[in-house]
Amino acid sequence: MAFFDSPQSIRLNDGRLQLRHGPIDLIVEAFGSAGEVDAAYLQATKTFSAVLLELVAELGYLRKQHGTHAYEFQGSVAAEMAAVVDVFADDHFVTPMIAVAGAVADYVLHGMTSGRRLSKAYVNNGGDIAIYLNHEQSFKLGVCANPLDGAMVSTASIEQRSDIRGVATSGWRGRSHSLGIADSVTVLARTAAVADAAATLIANVIDLPDHPMIKRQAATELQPDCDLGDRMVTVDVGDLTSDEVHRALAAGHRRARSMIDAGQITAVYGSLNSHVFSLNLLGAEQCRSRLPGDQPEKELACA
Repeated sequence: MAFFDSPQSIRLNDGRLQLRHGPIDLIVEAFGSAGEVDAAYLQATKTFSAVLLELVAELGYLRKQHGTHAYEFQGSVAAEMAAVVDVFADDHFVTPMIAVAGAVADYVLHGMTSGRRLSKAYVNNGGDIAIYLNHEQSFKLGVCANPLDGAMVSTASIEQRSDIRGVATSGWRGRSHSLGIADSVTVLARTAAVADAAATLIANVIDLPDHPMIKRQAATELQPDCDLGDRMVTVDVGDLTSDEVHRALAAGHRRARSMIDAGQITAVYGSLNSHVFSLNLLGAEQCRSRLPGDQPEKELACA
């Protein structure tokens, strides 16, 4: 992890706060009186100041496979990452790094909102979002099927009465490496860290192993210090038949369904080559092809 000499805190023209340190780049927004928002932003800045250095101090263990060591993490963010890995410990290969973006967002949000009188707030860490909602507040977000075109294909309205406080998206087209071929998988869960890990794991199983139209490369060739080591990650997906796309998505659908049934997550939206599926805790399921010009789907039920 490379990092700047010191963390940067920038108040943007639209009133939001940007916090940057090395590879971490957060967009923070709080809603409330001017005094409460200013105080919240000061708390967010203070909370964020040591995050990267604390992660770097334990990075060697954070990159190790779960269950291969008995090390006890000291940093708050690292400890949350390890706890999230415990939730998904049945996977063959999982490291705490699978939840790093979401865990950082959760941690900064908690520091920002502690003791403050805000109506709502969020911390967005590259699309992994931690959410705070006060009484009767809600948070609406758009769901993108393909990060390259940015088109919104669905919406989700998160109500205060729900236990959803985290959103995360993963896929081979995103900023992180993926073992699968999903364009995107968006997960809603109780924390951003849990959503982060779940989205990654679901995206990983949306795959067609050994398919000749899928190009892969060792993770360390793309990023020498990657926790995935020499595992092959997706770098390009060529033409696939509809049957192949449905077969790949079916594996993600099964994994998502098992996580929802286990109470680990609340809702999922997955996409590959204009084919999509959505699932939520209330039992609604949808699987269809999205055509250019389609209107956004009915919003996910997240109350």
